[in-house]
Amino acid sequence: MTAPAAIRATGLTKRFGRQLAVDGLDLEVPRGSVFGFLGPNGSGKTTTIRMVLGLAAPTAGGVELLGERMPRASASVLPRVGALVEGPAFAPFLTGRSNLSRLDAADPRSVPATRRARVASALDRVGLTHAADKKAHAYSLGMKQRLGLAGALLRDRELLVLDEPSNGLDPQGTREVRALIRRLADDGATVFVSSHLLSEVEQLCSHVAVMRAGRLVASGSLDELRATGGREAVVHTPDAGAAASVLTGLGLAPTIAGDVVTADLDADAAPESLVAALVADGVRVRGFEVSSPSLEDRFVELTGEGFDVAG
Repeated sequence: MTAPAAIRATGLTKRFGRQLAVDGLDLEVPRGSVFGFLGPNGSGKTTTIRMVLGLAAPTAGGVELLGERMPRASASVLPRVGALVEGPAFAPFLTGRSNLSRLDAADPRSVPATRRARVASALDRVGLTHAADKKAHAYSLGMKQRLGLAGALLRDRELLVLDEPSNGLDPQGTREVRALIRRLADDGATVFVSSHLLSEVEQLCSHVAVMRAGRLVASGSLDELRATGGREAVVHTPDAGAAASVLTGLGLAPTIAGDVVTADLDADAAPESLVAALVADGVRVRGFEVSSPSLEDRFVELTGEGFDVAG
């Protein structure tokens, strides 16, 4: 029997007065995936996350978390979920270690005898051992973000929901968080990541969903999302005119730019047959490739907006 989805939203809707922030969202996050949740600012990502975690009540629709209906099952489900939403908040005049100890003590399932070891392990996993005894108000934004991640990792979690986990981190910190998420996924956790860094999502995620103005406009594996944007044959040749004639004869609509000829391909087109036809007609082929749209290309196509690719 297939395990239930880590997150399943059905008709999820949220209104704030006349404003429709999330509009009839149907979303399924497979178990074991690293799921990227994308969208421009104001597209409804954080509102969706808050409803998923039971922090905000939906106007309509519902959510299942780890196979259980929310918020009815929140007492049994949420201890299996770690979350970092809208930036962490800590007692500013307590140390990082003390903040995590207080957070752990608030969990009725935690064992006091092992608290010190649990806190030390969480600090080590996010690279904050050296700053464990520094007061939180002296932490940089990136360090506070790491401390928030440590709080989500105080217990083993089946699901991690991370809203902009790389916010405020320098490139090295971003790489470390990326490696940490991969390790968590390798250990069997499902990781749901809301991010504005497309480069991070492309390197990290197995599945992606894209929001626009409160609606889900695409969802699926990363490969599926790219594939829906079509493929393009790119031919490098000094015989551009002859190459274009061959491709036209094969039912394509090529364009020429210098010594480069491009043509959109149908899903069932065999690239090798194009090369064979070009060579058979005496076209000198210097290079041939089939390109698929990048995640950035698909995002712009789906939302009509640019995106922060490098951070």
